[in-house]
Amino acid sequence: MPVYRLGSRLAFPPVDEAEDGLLAVGGDLSPQRLLAAYSAGIFPWYNDGQPLLWHAPDPRFVLPTDKLLIGRSLRKAIAKAPYQLTMDTAFADVIARCAEVPRPGQAGTWITDEMQAAYVKLHELGFAHSVEAWRCDDRDGAPRELVGGFYGISLGALFCGESMFALAPDASKIAFVAACRQLRAWGTALIDCQVHTDHLARFGAVDIPRATYMALLPKLLDEPTRRGKWTFDVAATDV
Repeated sequence: MPVYRLGSRLAFPPVDEAEDGLLAVGGDLSPQRLLAAYSAGIFPWYNDGQPLLWHAPDPRFVLPTDKLLIGRSLRKAIAKAPYQLTMDTAFADVIARCAEVPRPGQAGTWITDEMQAAYVKLHELGFAHSVEAWRCDDRDGAPRELVGGFYGISLGALFCGESMFALAPDASKIAFVAACRQLRAWGTALIDCQVHTDHLARFGAVDIPRATYMALLPKLLDEPTRRGKWTFDVAATDV
């Protein structure tokens, strides 16, 4: 199958024409194109020095928010409330940390400076959101150090997870569990994890056929999008 080259028009080829998940090359990272891509089951993923690449993998790796799995040891860690959790407090810092953290088998990062700027813009428009885990000062409980978190895009009843990082034990895991519970309470039915990772499989994420994902997408997108700054209204330790 061909890999399509995008021009200035905000349009993508059908996802079933993707070659091993790679669908198209080129275009830009404008908010309009990014939102059009996610709404069509497509996302950007490329490394520094590569052209802008757009993907629609088959299978698709997803986590229904009502199927979240929490292991016994993680439940114990959550019960101790070792971190203060926030939403949309340090989006730019979260995405920058996700870009900096070394990852096994990866020599660099796909979260380029261009990607960071594009998603910060989506955050300013109310579509991209972050969840933060802070190590607190022992004396007064004030947030002291950002030690974990993740970010993604919210559209309707869908949350498209992008990346996470942890600089302290279980920091990103605890933030992820709290966010999943909050998303479910808000009516967000599905987290798109994009491609398989063992880490997210432990939380209950599963592979589904791309055709199944595409069939679910219109209904998910038909729900209202919760825009603007997010804050928790579900207790993070109530698991």
